[in-house]
Amino acid sequence: MSTAYINTDMLIWARKRSGVGVPEFARKCAVTEERLQEWESGQRAITFAQAMRYADKAHVPFGYLFLAEPPQEELLIPDLRTLGGQGVQRPSAELLDLVKLMLQRQEWYRDYLQQQFAEPNPMVGRFSASDSVDTIVQDMRALLDVPEHPTRGKWDDYYRELVGRIESIGIMVIRQSNLRHHTRPLNVDEFRGFAIVDEYAPVIFINHGDALGARLFTLIHELCHIWIGQSGISDGNPNTHRQEEILCNAVAAEFLVPKIEFCRLWQQDVGRWEDNLPALEAHFHVSTWTLARRALTLGFISEGEYSHYIAEQKAAYRRRESSGGPTYYKTNKAQISRQFSHAVVSEALSGQMLLRDAGELLGGMQPAKIHRFAEELGI
Repeated sequence: MSTAYINTDMLIWARKRSGVGVPEFARKCAVTEERLQEWESGQRAITFAQAMRYADKAHVPFGYLFLAEPPQEELLIPDLRTLGGQGVQRPSAELLDLVKLMLQRQEWYRDYLQQQFAEPNPMVGRFSASDSVDTIVQDMRALLDVPEHPTRGKWDDYYRELVGRIESIGIMVIRQSNLRHHTRPLNVDEFRGFAIVDEYAPVIFINHGDALGARLFTLIHELCHIWIGQSGISDGNPNTHRQEEILCNAVAAEFLVPKIEFCRLWQQDVGRWEDNLPALEAHFHVSTWTLARRALTLGFISEGEYSHYIAEQKAAYRRRESSGGPTYYKTNKAQISRQFSHAVVSEALSGQMLLRDAGELLGGMQPAKIHRFAEELGI
């Protein structure tokens, strides 16, 4: 077998970039730990086939292994996350690759819309970070045609309805818990969502690795980013000092749970503050996670009480997760923006683009599955 004369330093960089240690990465490559370390130290030559497998498991292009030094990788949109008052350093390989994929989707969809002679989206940058919370919230509700809060139904139904309404005004909403495969999960401790502003094809991404109740708040938070025309990655930290994050948190809170009504219904004299939540959930039709967040921002509970409750919610969510679920096609239909999916599949079926290229835009879908996906979309 032919030897691949690669830079062994790049092997180590690629593995560390993937966030996987030697024992697990050796298993991925189907070799012993000793063999992996021999490759990385240069004590044993690696073949082209082995190097290609290594690159595949590290999720880097094969050509990277021949570079003299690692490429400079940076997030391609503003990092608004907070950790100790500063932006989080060294984003994961999953986050870096995810942002690149979303930008590719956005670029393709922008070109598609322009070819269809679409007008710029009027929702983008309607306001600025210096505008008032109430003004932005009222404008959002008017354009989405929603009341202050639903009067019936469950909060997860409200979440799906809002996603549909946001999509109907030309904003792509993409919701995933992993990057192409369950072996590349998206870490909610790293980010909850992000928004990428574009005058034709604005994008909202929601990390569905997050607990169900938190997604609704993230959705409106990221929608506010579109409204003020500022891209960025968010972690939902209530203690942020960034002006745009403070605003988007406040807008999400007021949009979902109006302050005046919440204060009127909150009871300070109950035995446990959590005893307020069932009645509030029934009234506002939002998750108890969102209600706890509102109670924190209004000073009704402490940061410690909020953190403890959210930790319990996360643990309960993990216990409820199961292996059963919707079909592959229904999952893709729910995760990827419906308007984007419809456009990609329609172009592929009409011969305007290769099925292979369409599959890549749809998250690595096999070309043979696109026709079946089209049926799920009603095309």
